[in-house]
Amino acid sequence: MRVYEKVRDYINENGYKQVTIAKKAGLSKATFNAILNGKRTLYADDLRAICIALNVSPEVFIDIGESSVGEAN
Repeated sequence: MRVYEKVRDYINENGYKQVTIAKKAGLSKATFNAILNGKRTLYADDLRAICIALNVSPEVFIDIGESSVGEAN
């Protein structure tokens, strides 16, 4: 599952209004909607702002496992 899909699902599952989160994150409603529908790239700065608005860690949406980070060849 892609990060924007995880963000969208989290917002829906927790009953948040997209417009409220967009406003708290400093994003326009149109931009936020485009991100959540995969029509605009979700940049790190956007994800940071969204996580702050939701009061969650980015790790909620990004899988950081030992097997995918810092593997030696």
